[in-house]
Amino acid sequence: MQRRSSRSSEDSADTPVKVSKTRHKGRAKDVASSDRRPRDKSLSPSPSTPRNRIPTEQLNWHQTRERNGSGIEPVTSAAKISGDINTDDGKAPAFKPRGRPFQPRSPWGISFLTLCTGVAGIVLLISILYSAANLQADPKGCRMSWMNPSFVPFTDFDTEHTRFASKYSLYLYREQGIDHGAKFKGIPVLFIPGNAGSYKQVRSIASESARYFHETVQLNAAAAGLSARNLDFFTVDFNEDFTAFHGQTMLDQAEYVNEAIRYILSLYLDPQNSERDPNLPDPSSVIIVGHSMGGVVARVAFVMSNFQPHSVNTIVTMSAPHARAPVTFDPLLVKVYEDINDHWRHAYSSKPPMDNSLSQVTLVSIAGGGLDTVVPSDYAGLESIVPETHGFTVFTSTIPSVWTGMDHLAITWCDQFRKVVVRALYDIVDSHDKSQTKPRAERMKLFKQRFLTGLEPRSDSTPAENSPDTLLTVPGNSDTIYTRRRLTLRSLGTAREPKVYLLPIQQDGLSASRRFTLLSNSELDHPGENGKVEVLLCRLYPAQTGQINTPFSSALDLSGNSSTSTRLACNSAAQDVVLLPASTHTTRAPFFLEGEQHIPPFSYLQYDVQAISEYQFVAIVDKAGMPTPGWVVAEFSETSESLIIQPISMASLVTHGLQFELPSDRPMLVTVRLPSIQSSLLAYHMEITERAGEERHGLFHPLLRQYLTRPYESKYFVDATNVDISLHGISPFMPPPLDGAQKDDGLGLQIWTDPTRKSTLSIKLTVDPTGSLGKLYMRYRTVFASFPQLVVGLVLRKQFRVHDSTGTFMSFSESLDKCLKRSLPLLLLSLTFLSLSISQSASPNHEVFSWWRNDTPAIDFAQNDLLVGTTDPFFWFLVPMIGVICVGVCVVMHYVALGLISILSALYGWSFGRHSRNGEKKGTSHSKPVQAPVFSPSTPRRRLFTIFVLLFLVSTVVPYQLAYAVACLVQLGTCVRADYLARCTHSATHANFRNYAQTLFLLMVWNLPISLPTLVVWLRNLALHWFTPFSTHHNVLSILPFMLLVENLAGGRMIPPVAGRLRHLTNILFFTTAVYAAIYGVSHAYVLHYLVNVIAAWLVAIHFTADSWAVTGIKSLLVDEIPSKSDRKLSKNP
Repeated sequence: MQRRSSRSSEDSADTPVKVSKTRHKGRAKDVASSDRRPRDKSLSPSPSTPRNRIPTEQLNWHQTRERNGSGIEPVTSAAKISGDINTDDGKAPAFKPRGRPFQPRSPWGISFLTLCTGVAGIVLLISILYSAANLQADPKGCRMSWMNPSFVPFTDFDTEHTRFASKYSLYLYREQGIDHGAKFKGIPVLFIPGNAGSYKQVRSIASESARYFHETVQLNAAAAGLSARNLDFFTVDFNEDFTAFHGQTMLDQAEYVNEAIRYILSLYLDPQNSERDPNLPDPSSVIIVGHSMGGVVARVAFVMSNFQPHSVNTIVTMSAPHARAPVTFDPLLVKVYEDINDHWRHAYSSKPPMDNSLSQVTLVSIAGGGLDTVVPSDYAGLESIVPETHGFTVFTSTIPSVWTGMDHLAITWCDQFRKVVVRALYDIVDSHDKSQTKPRAERMKLFKQRFLTGLEPRSDSTPAENSPDTLLTVPGNSDTIYTRRRLTLRSLGTAREPKVYLLPIQQDGLSASRRFTLLSNSELDHPGENGKVEVLLCRLYPAQTGQINTPFSSALDLSGNSSTSTRLACNSAAQDVVLLPASTHTTRAPFFLEGEQHIPPFSYLQYDVQAISEYQFVAIVDKAGMPTPGWVVAEFSETSESLIIQPISMASLVTHGLQFELPSDRPMLVTVRLPSIQSSLLAYHMEITERAGEERHGLFHPLLRQYLTRPYESKYFVDATNVDISLHGISPFMPPPLDGAQKDDGLGLQIWTDPTRKSTLSIKLTVDPTGSLGKLYMRYRTVFASFPQLVVGLVLRKQFRVHDSTGTFMSFSESLDKCLKRSLPLLLLSLTFLSLSISQSASPNHEVFSWWRNDTPAIDFAQNDLLVGTTDPFFWFLVPMIGVICVGVCVVMHYVALGLISILSALYGWSFGRHSRNGEKKGTSHSKPVQAPVFSPSTPRRRLFTIFVLLFLVSTVVPYQLAYAVACLVQLGTCVRADYLARCTHSATHANFRNYAQTLFLLMVWNLPISLPTLVVWLRNLALHWFTPFSTHHNVLSILPFMLLVENLAGGRMIPPVAGRLRHLTNILFFTTAVYAAIYGVSHAYVLHYLVNVIAAWLVAIHFTADSWAVTGIKSLLVDEIPSKSDRKLSKNP
């Protein structure tokens, strides 16, 4: 073995030092000791000696210092070459530096390329955030709700019923002033709060339920001679647990919900608690209303072992992420999602319907839309889980009389929304059935009537086949028959008496291609009401012999003084009315807020002529007896005239936009379909210009409805001139629908215009680039927990490659600059081509999914889990775009970490600088230096005790995520001390160690978000005095490599270079982690912790092998080599 002085070659001579293996051990020890002592200049070997070309950066972290004319420079020892794992005892090390001599660079330095890339990434990120906060934002239209809540706790629901009695609670809601007593009279409904939600969130819906029952339902039932039952709202208190972060917490809550349902049903069997009619059956099921993760917990309850069959058959969820987990940091959470979604999918695909455990379960998912910035509303979709016959997804902007988006919390208290939910629940209940609800098919029909617009293709547009309810008598002359194509009543009551207009329904071969539409700003009367307008579907009476004595609930005699009359048997069309928001010159939104004037909505009717072919007339009755503000427009039109399909490609739409005109003789309603617009990642701007043909006062202003056929999302724009369009269509990382085929209807636009103005309409649609950036925020915000590790992984890979070749450990910024010149662009380009190949291999069309057949082709529900979560080749640019953003974020994080370390380093120097300077002066006051480690290590006993205690706590009490957070703090302290010493000494070896410690700290920090959610859940449980450990988070192997690595760095040991073939393993590990972070990082982020854990284990192994796999390598991890007393004595001799 040889040793090289760190001084200039001019002061050294080529004098080899030979160590004979035949000498006795004492002599060998003396030689080894002499290597730790300063030598005379004449005995120092020349740097040109072949076996002595070992840079100081690869040597052990034990140095001596020596004065010369230029200052203090380190003199490293070559007796132990720590880092060459291919070196045998007694042989020269195989490592030979191939690079230039190390030139220390400031870690604050940045190249022009890195600066430009970082600035570009930050500018893109700021643009995304600005766009998400300010552009393409939906208006807020929720009105505040009021209530007088009180809650009755169930103290009897204790540990005899559930093991979670000390953590969770059950309450009954009572509205003060309306509900009296705690006895149960009605139908049980259970409210389940979401992530960090309160059980008190039930108060808005429960209060409206109590008021609606006492003010409307009970009175109507009494008038009809029937008995009605109210809704008993129960609510569970989960102590605001963080369900969205932790799979075990979700399972615990689902288990508690099943026990609570069993307990609630038992309450109705006790005569002391129940006041139900003894003639009514006892409830056997509970209706569930879930908010956010509470809706997912309701579905998890079905797969739990304590689930009681048929105890739940109706679930209504609000802003619940059914399709996929909101975050993928916990492996158990991801597995729970996979299990419940597979269970629901397989249940509906059972061959005999009786084998389907969910055959009678209906599930309605209600999403808040773009205003919900907590959970992406795309995740609320049920298309990949539940067939259309058992559930659907609807947005609040679709629901009639609501017509507004809602944020994550507003959906629980929005006044107009809670009214619709309560009325829907009262529609589907039936206290005479033991399930307390109506049959599944009827429930689905009633839910769609309440929550959908009535304009959906799946909605039943055929009038109900009921017996005639109105007998209409009209004059026998032909004056009442209106034969024109369009009927326009600009004012009601002009005749100062009721008047009827009969529009004949033509019965010919063209009826299949024609439809009837009617629009009015007045409410259409039901039979027996005395309003302004009534619309009837009529046929001649008696048309058949058996109808002579048919009873009618209402009769209208409008024959007047006519000598002849004609009687018509009619059905009211009021039940088929579709409410549309009023669009006038005074309206600015489809809703109204508190303090604003309420403008009644428009009434709209639409029938296919073939659907009403059994009738002969459409009768429009003007009941106003005097001139009254109000208008009616009714017409028959050809379907081909009212439907326009624009087959424009997305590329053409982006580059040139779309512009077309509608003629002046167009129908009142025109539907435009754009099949290419399906993605939720793009936003659009639409301009509607009306060129009036007649200068006359119009009846209404243009009204626009944008809609999707699946999920049910509609948005209305009143007085539409400049409209921002965004949608929740095909979204990243969303599984495909159950039928395996994505509908190609695309975006639909329905435009109602005033036909009396006879104006042409110019429409221009363009892509909004800046508005589209904001749509990336909700879909890709979790990418910052994974994709930056691609950048850090490549940077570390480059640092270790240079370190293994030259012994130099570059700074993060210098390594990033080299990566930006080659490896990072190549990897991003490869990932871009991979995404394109995936999109080409994905089949656009699949076989139709048959619900009750076993030969159903398999559907890959995980096909969108790769890369950026989309198979659309149009979005090829997302991979490099996200890569540039993450480079900018990593650069900022690097300098933030440097700033923090520098501040703490200055404080460290201010606190311990005098001691450090005195120690340095003491060590350098003599001509003969004394060896000392860079850091003052703790005693071996203390270090062993610290590691043992941490491992014991992790295996028994604390989760390994807490130990990881502690390891990050310890690594921060190591970086602070390393930075202080590097700035004080200006040593290349200190700079190497500083760069090494700081880059590892960045890697650990980027991996920290994966562990923080579980740590938050654990701390929350401690606050609730819930000490039951989570078995999945006490794996010692998940934290042991990090602990050993951090402890090793805390002792001031630099990792040795690897000169053999095993150095390629380091490259492979970092490269694999980087590639995985890009491909599966978003969908399975928790795996990144395991990959980084493997990297830490490998780095620890490299540290261990500093002494050629000897036991002393393990000892050196825990025990610093402090000079013995004999060595100190020998150091006094020249």
